[in-house]
Amino acid sequence: MSTVASRTFKSTPERDAAKTWTAIVDILTQGKTGEARTELLAVAGVAASVIADQAPKDAAITVTCDGPRTRIYCLYDDDAVEGSDANEEALGFDPLKGDWRVSLPCLPDDLAWVQGALKKHGMRITARDLNAAVSSAEEASATKSQTLVFDPKGFLGS
Repeated sequence: MSTVASRTFKSTPERDAAKTWTAIVDILTQGKTGEARTELLAVAGVAASVIADQAPKDAAITVTCDGPRTRIYCLYDDDAVEGSDANEEALGFDPLKGDWRVSLPCLPDDLAWVQGALKKHGMRITARDLNAAVSSAEEASATKSQTLVFDPKGFLGS
């Protein structure tokens, strides 16, 4: 099992859903400009909709890459205002290193349109039913560069 980092962001009413997504993007991109930031901000409206629906309250926005996995949750209502459970600190690694992916949890009724809207912007950012785990296909794609393959011929020196 790979290492997992977790962050929890204050959302509504402390900050609106769009500002919450921008704060999440800032952490993921480590404040850097570039292709990843552009791609993440391109889906801001869709991501804000998912956040406004409170999908990431108990189901994480999951970020996979060639390094540790990152899980991002949001706080709402009194928990967001009080903020004692929030952890918006910078990560000690690049969460978008190599072949990165972001999986957004989504309410079942909105899943089809959210997936369709995200697909227009590329394949790195996807949506899943909030009751489902990150799919093994997403996970396999993100970890393919970390997979070791045993070569018995090379090991035995044929």
